[in-house]
Amino acid sequence: MELNSVILTTGCSVGFFKLVNTGLKALPIPDSACRNAWKWRNISTSFVHSIITGIWAVLCFYLHPQMAEDLISTHSVFSHALVCVSIGYFIYDFCDMVFNQKITQSWELLFHHTVVITCFGISVLTRRYVGFAVVALLVEINSVFLHLRQVLRMAGQAKTTSYRVNSMINLGTYVVFRINTLAWMTRWLVLNRDRVPLFSYTVGSVGLAIMTAMNIVLFYRLLRSDFLKTGREAKKEI
Repeated sequence: MELNSVILTTGCSVGFFKLVNTGLKALPIPDSACRNAWKWRNISTSFVHSIITGIWAVLCFYLHPQMAEDLISTHSVFSHALVCVSIGYFIYDFCDMVFNQKITQSWELLFHHTVVITCFGISVLTRRYVGFAVVALLVEINSVFLHLRQVLRMAGQAKTTSYRVNSMINLGTYVVFRINTLAWMTRWLVLNRDRVPLFSYTVGSVGLAIMTAMNIVLFYRLLRSDFLKTGREAKKEI
């Protein structure tokens, strides 16, 4: 994809997710989520992004298996477009949080989005490491269940069987598609250090270090919230 196509695809992605968010206003919202309708729409939009990009990332490797053998220079237009679409979503979500939420409440996600946009931006503009970026997007498979967890909690379904089942799937996919993927990416970057320019290696290493730290903290929060409740917390739920 040429630069014009990259800009157009990214711009269309920003517009698409804005339309998704706007369209959600026409749908009914659970009573328990009405007090924070913005957050309900924001999480639902993120849920849509996760479904699209999670499936898309798997298809990239299925339709173009050669990319798995060379994550640096081998990629298809299909995979290049995926990374552009994902950049568009993160740009949209960044702006949505800046305009609708206090910085003190969203700084972690804003920081996360900045790192992702920077790393993915280098990839699509240089047309290098697109395969590596697609590997990173495999984490969106877990994000489907992570966002569904938030939706269920906001809908007042935190004590239901469906929530419990989703929590177990969420934790399992978290280990497989987040922690394992980040570990594999770190290993790949170290093993291929001689093939990656210093600037890209530095940006990639810093980005992975930040993502790994944030995901370990989030994993602990999920584990504590859904599986390691204290006696006092359990009594409150009963």
